[in-house]
Amino acid sequence: MIRARHTAALALALATSALAQEAAVAQDSAPAQETAPAQESARPQEAPAPAAAAPEQPFVASLPRDIAGVPGTWDLSRDGSTRRCVLTLSGASGPAGRRLSFPAGCRRALPILNHIAGWLFADGNLRLVDKDVRPVLQFSTRVDARSLVAAAADEHFSLVPLQIVAMVPPTDAVPTSPGAGYAGAGDAGAGSAAPDARSAAAPAAVPAGEGPAPGTYALDRYREQDVCRIELTPGTAPAPVRILDNCRDGGLTVFDPVSWRFANGHLTLNARRGHMVNLVAAGDGRWRRDPEVGTTFVLRRVDPAAP
Repeated sequence: MIRARHTAALALALATSALAQEAAVAQDSAPAQETAPAQESARPQEAPAPAAAAPEQPFVASLPRDIAGVPGTWDLSRDGSTRRCVLTLSGASGPAGRRLSFPAGCRRALPILNHIAGWLFADGNLRLVDKDVRPVLQFSTRVDARSLVAAAADEHFSLVPLQIVAMVPPTDAVPTSPGAGYAGAGDAGAGSAAPDARSAAAPAAVPAGEGPAPGTYALDRYREQDVCRIELTPGTAPAPVRILDNCRDGGLTVFDPVSWRFANGHLTLNARRGHMVNLVAAGDGRWRRDPEVGTTFVLRRVDPAAP
């Protein structure tokens, strides 16, 4: 009996010792398990790579800095309306400052033009004046530095350069006539200056496969397409341009292109009065104004038989 009790007590002692050892092992391993996440979280997180900044597009100045850059075509509009007109500001002197012209229908679209007889450029600002050289619209530069604004009574008017001397990029193109570029860019009689020596060179042929193919082109505006069609006739530069019948675009008829040439990646339309419009390829037989300022001006190659 006594021996059985002794055996039971010994077994109990051994079991208790085993439980104590297991508890010690569990206690030793617990901190190791808790420490692992702490070490993991202590690692510094890598910062995401900054997104590559888009290259900033260079600003292309389009407003004149002096009177020499003003001559050319401008778009005059009344703010808050669709009333607009294309003005041609000449460098030639007239009875009321410098001369300007516009289609007769502009007087109905913008009645304020009934009082305008010329233009001046003074103190860095452009002014449209009456027959007594009194300012009717005194323009100042907008914040965007791409257009001008003037107030008259309760109305505001915007003046946007379409194609003016200040916008013409440097080119080695041969002028179509003495003093070409923009007729009358300086004082009256500037067009009679001695011709550039380059004008005596033989006219160069339009480079094959680089410039626009001769043929019929439709003029697309911002909201309307095919408002007018012109024909770029083949030949040596400057080759003739012909406005086709049923042209509905007053700006192009006032501009009155008479010749075209291709040089240095630019298609240049030359007006009868010496103005120019420069265009660059836009793909799919289209040519857009360069730089893109003012109203949309896109020439698109079309089939002359298409309606």
